[in-house]
Amino acid sequence: MDIITSMIAEKPVVIFSKSNCCLSYSIKSLISGFGANTRQQIERALIETLGCQPSVPAVFIGQQFVGGANKIMSLHLRNELVTLLMNARAIWLWNKK
Repeated sequence: MDIITSMIAEKPVVIFSKSNCCLSYSIKSLISGFGANTRQQIERALIETLGCQPSVPAVFIGQQFVGGANKIMSLHLRNELVTLLMNARAIWLWNKK
């Protein structure tokens, strides 16, 4: 639990994912596309902390669990994801084109 808690506390964006998960890849690409540097961490640490096989991606922004792929995509479609990333200081500027 300490590993996960410290990772979340230290970084504005942490994404727990599996390397072979297409949804994880999509969400990491989306958030990275805004300029945020996401942290991919060890699945085993999540399993040990949560005691079960978590769904991935598990996205934390600003030290808060936001959700998985559906939640992140919903936030993006409602134009709320950028605000969350900026408030967490994961990105500083956003040039809306």
